[in-house]
Amino acid sequence: MKLFNARTATEEYMSTHSLTFSTPEMTLKKFALWLGEQVTSPDSQETVPRLTLFLQEKKSGPSTQTTEPDIDETFRPSGAVTEMYGKGIPSIGGENRPDVGQVVEGKRCIECGANLNLNSKFCKTCGAKQV
Repeated sequence: MKLFNARTATEEYMSTHSLTFSTPEMTLKKFALWLGEQVTSPDSQETVPRLTLFLQEKKSGPSTQTTEPDIDETFRPSGAVTEMYGKGIPSIGGENRPDVGQVVEGKRCIECGANLNLNSKFCKTCGAKQV
């Protein structure tokens, strides 16, 4: 059985295409057209749709890799935007975001001292507006 390796295809597409002024719909359409382009296969030197380059044979048996979706929501710049962000993660509101895997400590309410998330605008205990 053959499976489509979407992660590899997406990473290759993103590394060669700029997404400036693109909407998600435009990006998806461009990606679909890119997958359908005819390219020369490195193995057989014949012209095939690019999509076939990302098909992988799934082996049967207990030692096979599962095909679970990637649900990790951490921000990792890739492709054309890596130079824009460099090695760091972009800052929001003047505060630097922590690196992936770093534990974030909350802040305290300016009125009652309750523990809050860093991005809280109001205290969940007393309702005071946070600066």
